[in-house]
Amino acid sequence: MRKEDLIKFWVNSSDMDFKTMQNMFKSKDYHWSLFIGHLVIEKLLKALFVKANGVNVAVPKIHDLLSLANRANLVLTEEQQDILDEITSFNINARYQDYKLSFYKRCTPKYSNEQKKKIEEIRLWLKKQI
Repeated sequence: MRKEDLIKFWVNSSDMDFKTMQNMFKSKDYHWSLFIGHLVIEKLLKALFVKANGVNVAVPKIHDLLSLANRANLVLTEEQQDILDEITSFNINARYQDYKLSFYKRCTPKYSNEQKKKIEEIRLWLKKQI
């Protein structure tokens, strides 16, 4: 597969997940919306990893967004690093039973809307980097 095709694959997959995230938010499934938001960002970072490293280096099978950003050679502000760390927590908190209930309770409309905005902002920034 060509580099451009693999980048396009990750971006298209992220875009589809972004629509799902928006739909879940509208239906008030806030914790799942944020979980999918993590996937949106993860896939864009994997596109940027391919951009930086080519197709001969396997895309890391990890979910830590800051680690992916570092492997993609992105230069991030401290605020962006903090945001990626927070979004990474959505993957863990929505997935594992022992965290799920506390995360569900934390996902009020206000909190979820704030986090959704952060996901949307970092998504746009990442897309500009591609």
